[in-house]
Amino acid sequence: MSSDNSIIPTASVGRYEQPCGEPPAAGAAREVAPGVLWLRMPLPFSLAHINLWAVRDGAGWALVDTGIHSEATATAWRQLFAAGGALGGEQGECRATRVFVTHMHPDHVGMAGWLTRKFDCPLWMTRLEYLHCRMLVADTGREAPQDALRFYRHAGWDENAIEHYRTRFGNFGKMVYALPDSFRRLHDGEQIRIGEHDWQVVVGSGHSPEHACLFCPALKLLISGDQVLPSISSNVSVFPTEPDADPLGEWLASIDKLRLALPADLLVLPAHGEPFVGLHSRLDSLASGHERGLQRLQEALQEPKRVVDVFGTLFRRRVDADASLLGLATGEALAHLNHLVQSGRAERSVHVDGAARYQAPARNSAGDG
Repeated sequence: MSSDNSIIPTASVGRYEQPCGEPPAAGAAREVAPGVLWLRMPLPFSLAHINLWAVRDGAGWALVDTGIHSEATATAWRQLFAAGGALGGEQGECRATRVFVTHMHPDHVGMAGWLTRKFDCPLWMTRLEYLHCRMLVADTGREAPQDALRFYRHAGWDENAIEHYRTRFGNFGKMVYALPDSFRRLHDGEQIRIGEHDWQVVVGSGHSPEHACLFCPALKLLISGDQVLPSISSNVSVFPTEPDADPLGEWLASIDKLRLALPADLLVLPAHGEPFVGLHSRLDSLASGHERGLQRLQEALQEPKRVVDVFGTLFRRRVDADASLLGLATGEALAHLNHLVQSGRAERSVHVDGAARYQAPARNSAGDG
């Protein structure tokens, strides 16, 4: 299951201008700005597509994101670079000059190793995303670690859920072609020349550790990856590797950063959904939606609750009806709970049954009066 799509109800998406028309079919392309092509690849998840981008770079193309490692994705890339294909030129003489990856989730990085080897070109990626991806790929074939089992027991999982997790552990690496052994590091704020234009790297976090967006002032474009999506909220989760993390705090800080750093009237090229205009409005909507969720959750914590007890407060979908949603829901619920704890709006304690409980601090009646 893709980790891009939150199961928290998205805030109202408003009425954004969507000026780019119908999405291209897999293996085809649509120009959205001079020298910038919109590609779309299939995904085997409920979120059934990912948008990728090709930017004219001299005699070839700089690619931004790559699709999941699958034969369907490889077929689409072969069609694009074949003679007469959207990226191949009349004789199939065009090639990829470099591969940019916004972040380490499999639908974005999955074919990066395949493409960089096919065209003998470099991978450009932020350091934390590259290293985090290498770490997760290395889990393939391992048994689920005890730290992870303890993490989910603290969240209130029963033994059936724990066993389901054991059987699925390590699946990340199956969706990622072997990464290249070196990469060119992207730095927040740096300027990169791609073809005829300068692009600026704008890093956000929360959805992933060091997510790179690409901003072209001359074309008034933002390739936003999963950092800003038009109609769904990106997944923001806590994982067993860092159980006390506050990714929601990072996500909200990144929203503020993007609002200050970027103009409101850009054409936003997202990884899912359709290109749109209305960046600041969408950022405001995402921030307010999460704050409403935090307020609902804090009100629900008048009595101690486990992570699995707060799903109904945060999510409209029934998590217990779909075992594949349990990990996603747990990570998102913990992101909200950890943010409340770290901002002093909730307290955490571990009970004798091994599960953590969360509760809003008792009000000081003398101070309230």
